[in-house]
Amino acid sequence: MAGRKFRWLIPVLVACAAVAGYFVWASQNGDGVPEGFALGNGRIEAVEIDVAAKTPGRIDAILVREGDFVTEGQDLVVLQTRRLRAAKRQAEAALKQAEIAVENAGTLIVQREAEKRAAEAGLAQKQAVLDAAQKQFERAKQLATSSILSQRALDDDRAAALGAQAGVSAAEAVLAASDAAIRSAHASVIGAQAAVEGAKAAIEVIEAQIEDSTLTAPRDGRVQYLIAREGEIVAPGGRILNLVDLADVYMTFFLPTDQAGRIGIGNEARIFLDVAPQLAIPAQVSFVADVAQFTPKT
Repeated sequence: MAGRKFRWLIPVLVACAAVAGYFVWASQNGDGVPEGFALGNGRIEAVEIDVAAKTPGRIDAILVREGDFVTEGQDLVVLQTRRLRAAKRQAEAALKQAEIAVENAGTLIVQREAEKRAAEAGLAQKQAVLDAAQKQFERAKQLATSSILSQRALDDDRAAALGAQAGVSAAEAVLAASDAAIRSAHASVIGAQAAVEGAKAAIEVIEAQIEDSTLTAPRDGRVQYLIAREGEIVAPGGRILNLVDLADVYMTFFLPTDQAGRIGIGNEARIFLDVAPQLAIPAQVSFVADVAQFTPKT
């Protein structure tokens, strides 16, 4: 009779144990967290970087594969540069021509200065002839007044003085032309020097384009996926591959207003991953949104 009396207690004890176990499990795995703590779900993300072409071109080689770890400055992609190298050779030829033009212009200045010295000497000679002719004409006029010199001789001396004056004017014109030629030669030098600088600038631009044709890693990271393949033509700004910076990892999660309002920047946090729930990854709050999101996109 005693065994029959307590036999009905066994199902009751089993039911009580199950209920107690459920509440223990709920307190450990549900939303029941200690007072002063907040709990939220999120997704681990990292800063992504798109490696894109600065100039248009055809992809010659992709030096990495998806999943590779890369370091800052490492070559990732090489674009074809045959056209750019041909343009560089053309610019270098133009530079040589401009440099030769500078030399020729300098030689022309020397020549024009020599011509000017010759013109100055010619002017001095003509001026001396003019002075002698004028003095002779003045003496002839005095002699003509006393009938010692004939009118014909006076006319000859006058003509000689006028001819000497014309010779001086012509020599002055030659000298002025020499000055103008020298100024023109100096202008040619300036123009040739400007052509040299322009050719050098063109070469620098082409060299920069050739350098930009080799895409390098902007920082340490991992190649997440390739967007373009070898042989494809990309436009300026065309993306070729995507990097993820594993040194800049973050998680965005959402909390109710009463909890979010008590969290500040710099507060400590712990992240538990689904694949390794036994590990508590230390973290720190770096941003708190000032606008509530009622329908989180994540």
